Amino acid sequence: MRPLARGASLPEIQRYVAEMEAERGFDGHDLTTQCLKLGEEVGELFRAVRRLLGYPQDPAAGLAHAADEAADALILLASIANRCGIDLETAFRAKEARNASAPWF
Repeated sequence: MRPLARGASLPEIQRYVAEMEAERGFDGHDLTTQCLKLGEEVGELFRAVRRLLGYPQDPAAGLAHAADEAADALILLASIANRCGIDLETAFRAKEARNASAPWF
């Protein structure tokens, strides 16, 4: 599989994730499994952020790097969106359009 092009758009990232999952045999994982994995990755991202900020760490926990965990979360988010038929760019733009007129306190 070719690497994802630098500066790839969100739709290109979604397509790449779909191809990567098919190539690696992950395309059979169901929506619930992918959602649970996303929850795990977000937890790992939080742990990595705690480490970056100098918070105490569980010595038994693995060393998590924020960039790796953020990338894993993005991959799983794209995977979930793909399974739900969501175009993330379109969804993002529509949500931001609604947010633009929302009152923020």
